[in-house]
Amino acid sequence: MHSKVVIIGSGPAGHTAALYLSRATLEPVMFEGFLANGFAPGGQLTTTTEVENYPGFPDGIMGSEMMDKFRQQSIRFGTKIYTETISKIDTSTRPFKLWRENKEDNDPDTADALIIATGAAAKRLNLPGEDQYWQKGISACAVCDGALPIFRKKPLAVVGGGDSAAEESMFLTKYATHVYVLVRRDKLRASKVMANRLLNNPKITVLWNTVPIECKGNGELLDKLVTKDTKTGEIKELPVNGLFYAIGHAPATDLVKGKLDLDEDGYILTKPDSTCTNIEGVFAAGDVKDKKYRQAITSAGSGCMAALECERWLSEHFAE
Repeated sequence: MHSKVVIIGSGPAGHTAALYLSRATLEPVMFEGFLANGFAPGGQLTTTTEVENYPGFPDGIMGSEMMDKFRQQSIRFGTKIYTETISKIDTSTRPFKLWRENKEDNDPDTADALIIATGAAAKRLNLPGEDQYWQKGISACAVCDGALPIFRKKPLAVVGGGDSAAEESMFLTKYATHVYVLVRRDKLRASKVMANRLLNNPKITVLWNTVPIECKGNGELLDKLVTKDTKTGEIKELPVNGLFYAIGHAPATDLVKGKLDLDEDGYILTKPDSTCTNIEGVFAAGDVKDKKYRQAITSAGSGCMAALECERWLSEHFAE
């Protein structure tokens, strides 16, 4: 199969790109992945419960429902979607070559342009009880979930010692009665300015040399953490109604390693104010290139940018 443009990934970035490209009659093809990066088609939002910070949904919307709507809109305008994972690409020749995972023959698909929108995944600790209470008191995005009713006026915990942990902890003080920051060492990795803000906030207590080892609850929602002192080995229970991970994200860039330029953390590098990568005709959008904002709305915005830049590039190089 040859396509003018192939989109790899099916989160807000991928579907927004698909919407713009299909309305421009470029007949985009999307490979939404089959449990690619550990997620169902739709990406990280499929594991999220209520989304309240995306414009147009005044009453909120479940993450999986929102991604279903994205998908329906892409299909409505003519995007062809395959629930398959791309396991290999070749950007050294034109047209670009793509191989589908578990395809019976070894013949690649080809495309004139590519949009990489494979996203990222929050790093987790895989604690006992974590799966049971994921999105039922445990989250990896304070900005996304911190204002939800289950966290309001409740004691909350954040795991991490860097700038992200400091920022998320201070954000949560708007809603929590108190925020406990669990730091596995006896000092913060955060910048001096952020560390000072964190330590001087009266609604925040830093628990040094402390790691969570188990998540407990009432069967419905998280209500306590079991913690361990990394120096003394002392075990305690910390009564909290929310646990937020701020220990980093892992971009889904295995597919493009050695083909596209990546930064030191593995995110795709793009030109300033652009979605263009170091390979002409290959664009990157969403969390796979964004380690700063990581929001559905910013991913959708970069998907729009990628589509517009891709459309312009195709018109310059493949004018009929």
